[in-house]
Amino acid sequence: MKPVILAGGTGSRLWPKSRVALPKQFLSLTSNDSMLQETIARLYGFDTESPIFICNEAHRFLVAEQLREKGISHDGILLEPVGRNTAPAIALAALHATQNGEDPILLVLAADHLIKDESAFHNAIKEAEELAKKDYLVTFGIVPSHAHTGYGYIKAGERLADGFSVDTFEEKPDIQTAQKYVDAGDYFWNSGMFVFKASRYLAELEKYAPEILATCKDAIETESTDLDFIRVDKEVFGGCPDDSIDYAVMEKTEKAAMVALDAGWSDVGSWTSLWETSEKDESGNVTIGDTILENTRNSYVNAEGKLVSVIGLNDVIVVETKDAVMVAHKDDAQSIKSVVNKLKSEMRPEFQFHREVFRPWGSYDSIDNGERFQVKRISVKPGEKLSVQMHHHRAEHWIVVSGTASVTINDETKLVTENQSVYIPVGAVHALENPGKIPLELIEVQSGAYLGEDDIVRFSDRYGRVD
Repeated sequence: MKPVILAGGTGSRLWPKSRVALPKQFLSLTSNDSMLQETIARLYGFDTESPIFICNEAHRFLVAEQLREKGISHDGILLEPVGRNTAPAIALAALHATQNGEDPILLVLAADHLIKDESAFHNAIKEAEELAKKDYLVTFGIVPSHAHTGYGYIKAGERLADGFSVDTFEEKPDIQTAQKYVDAGDYFWNSGMFVFKASRYLAELEKYAPEILATCKDAIETESTDLDFIRVDKEVFGGCPDDSIDYAVMEKTEKAAMVALDAGWSDVGSWTSLWETSEKDESGNVTIGDTILENTRNSYVNAEGKLVSVIGLNDVIVVETKDAVMVAHKDDAQSIKSVVNKLKSEMRPEFQFHREVFRPWGSYDSIDNGERFQVKRISVKPGEKLSVQMHHHRAEHWIVVSGTASVTINDETKLVTENQSVYIPVGAVHALENPGKIPLELIEVQSGAYLGEDDIVRFSDRYGRVD
């Protein structure tokens, strides 16, 4: 069995933690590991092949770094040059997995789900695998704990040896309909996880969505490798219809089957769902970080860097990051998307980036700014190098705090060590490298008329980001 891990999406309902440049699947929300790392960890002890990961181009280094941190081997990180939903993404993975004449059973998982009972999850996978061997396309139906309007539902049909046939897929219902589904006892939450033979999925895709399959076949023929990444042609794949696996295949196929899963599952789709699935204190509160709560009940408070105190409030969500604070009533947490859309329309950086931004070479944190200046703390991993670049509008002053920097300015290269500094004038071609064995920490002071991140002209870059 070969896992296929879908690591796309932005998780906007978990703002301000989850943002475009660092969405929820790369965050540590339910443990010390990221949700992506948790997804792989819960397969340990289970007989699976090296997984295929699918993500968009912008997140490729996040995936690679988080896999490297845990020593996770893989069969490639497949990059979607443009988002085209789950049906094409899984088609690319299936086509890639069958290139050498093999026909593995694929275990398709989202990288941002929570599953508490791993034993029950493993048992459900085994049941699904047996059905997949009989050419069924299997999904996992979550045993509902209550009436929920945020999930689609699956109505179970006739009993099969290790599960059920699928009678119907139902859209997200209103609360009254959801309660009827739960009371009926044969409706399950649609999990968005699947098990099937690669060839069977491709055959059903050819039957019900031939344009998707044809485009993905053309795209996979352009496949090329770049470091850990598998790339396909943007123009070719961009012509693919945008459709989910449910709409393209599962709701149409006669071979849809379902295995019931009762394993403490959640898609962690909102702060409210995170509160629901977390361990609570005697007042029903979930607290993370430096917090003080008084006369507060049934609330979720997440403090990243500052002391957060909540007094005399019930049923609230409070999330603090380095550059934003979000306060919401639990019953209205879905409206966070409206806030995110407003940030997007106003082109505010809080929509896309955290104050601390991760790069393949390390990270930087914008710790202060004002008129014509900006101060950043920069961390460069051992052996890594920033791109050879120049700026039209800003000069930079680098002060090394720890480690050793190899600095190139125009044609001159020199070592800069702790408590030493170097000045890069406007228009100078420059590069920064950490030649040492420990992280390089430095303070960067930018000054000039324009300090935007788009004032970078790259001449060479080991990570393929040359302009």
